[in-house]
Amino acid sequence: MTNTDLENLSIKELKQLQKDATKAVASFEDRKRAGVIAELEAVAQKHGYKLADFTGGKKAKVASPAKYKHPEDSSLTWSGRGRQPNWIKDELSTGKSLIDFAI
Repeated sequence: MTNTDLENLSIKELKQLQKDATKAVASFEDRKRAGVIAELEAVAQKHGYKLADFTGGKKAKVASPAKYKHPEDSSLTWSGRGRQPNWIKDELSTGKSLIDFAI
């Protein structure tokens, strides 16, 4: 891991770093989840089954992790997928950026 002197970065660079870190966290979770699924498939195959035999023929659908949260009500979150919630639309219309709500 590289050490970055955050004090010497501009606001633009800091926001880009924040955006990149958010993507890295989401990507990490996706890779970790894929590794677990591969392990489960291997165990099922070892015993003569397919993972689909235990999931009703469908791969388990996993909800996307939240990437954005409301600044005042942390129970309001959004994964960044699908339609934007009204609270996001309202905040964006005031000139704020999605980065302002990144978790």
